[in-house]
Amino acid sequence: MDTPKVQRRYDLDWLRVIATLGVFLFHASNVFNTANFEIKNAERSEAITFIDIFLYPWGMPLFFLIAGAGTWFALRRRSAGQFTRERTLRILVPFFTGTLLLGPIQLYLSWSHRIQTGVFDGSFLEFASERLSYTGPKLFGAVGYHMWFLGFLFAFSLLALPLFSWLRGETGRRFISRLAGLCEHRGASLYFILPLAVVRLGLQPFFPQLQHWADFFFYGMFFVLGYVLFADERFSQAIRRDWRILLGGGIAATLAATVIGMSLESFDIEQSPETFWEFLMWGLIAACGWCWTACVLCIGMRYLNRDSQALQYGQRTQLPFFVVHQPVILAIAYFVVQWEASLPVKLLVVVLGSFAVSIGLTELVIKRVGVLRNAFGMKATHRSVLARQGV
Repeated sequence: MDTPKVQRRYDLDWLRVIATLGVFLFHASNVFNTANFEIKNAERSEAITFIDIFLYPWGMPLFFLIAGAGTWFALRRRSAGQFTRERTLRILVPFFTGTLLLGPIQLYLSWSHRIQTGVFDGSFLEFASERLSYTGPKLFGAVGYHMWFLGFLFAFSLLALPLFSWLRGETGRRFISRLAGLCEHRGASLYFILPLAVVRLGLQPFFPQLQHWADFFFYGMFFVLGYVLFADERFSQAIRRDWRILLGGGIAATLAATVIGMSLESFDIEQSPETFWEFLMWGLIAACGWCWTACVLCIGMRYLNRDSQALQYGQRTQLPFFVVHQPVILAIAYFVVQWEASLPVKLLVVVLGSFAVSIGLTELVIKRVGVLRNAFGMKATHRSVLARQGV
């Protein structure tokens, strides 16, 4: 039987590239906000902190939803075995490459900075063993730092494969069709908030740390949701139809979370929620995650579904750029935070310098060495090959 031809969704490609640049800017700005990060400037910015707080509920959910959508397209033209092999080469291999080659660099820079600033006074081995003492999904971030995303993504790809195989069958297609039928009513796209909130509120009290089981299952929901949303055109129609409702919901949830957060004596996202208001905060964070993600999807559907040379370049380089960008940020920030300069000057140097070095490493080193191209999951340069890729 011939594989049905599937039109490429350039809006998803664009959103993936833009999201990668967003993660880069987020990590660069973390040096100067008030949250915990590996390298911190002495002077912190409340404005940068507020922007990062706004992005936190939906930045990574958007990434995983797009990945789930890409999985739907990939499985249209690949068997389960082909899909597993492709994900191993494109996700697991770069994860180990970044972890083994770049993880120790980040570990050393983080330890040395903490020693200099008096945050930690132990040896490097003590610092390393403390960080590597985590279990469960947190281990992805403990050993790989920002590579936890690839660790999660590979795990989701394998764990969800039986579910996706079922959804491709007759019974699964009927289930998706019924679910899509519920979304034909105006405002029904808000229904997706409910299962997301249930997962977040059910697990957050027990696994409050970042990248632990609460995050794992919450982001996994977005991955599965991305697959489901593109399995029936009625979901996309509902998002386009309800964009004003979704935007209003995102704004309302953000404002409510801001008011509650300012009224609480303290709110630590890595502490178990105990009071009603803390649980409400996490419910609002889940609502923000869906509403803003859906709004961004709608923007992509309306304005970004077109090909270009810039997109093709971004598609080829985004994965190696992602793998190298945070170690580069930490290496540059390690020295910049010691300067006697204003925060805007330091921020500009960290952002522009890190971007230039990350692109330089991708273009001048990884792209030109065959073994590194494969190790960092870089795509082929030929346009026809790119057109056949499912992600």
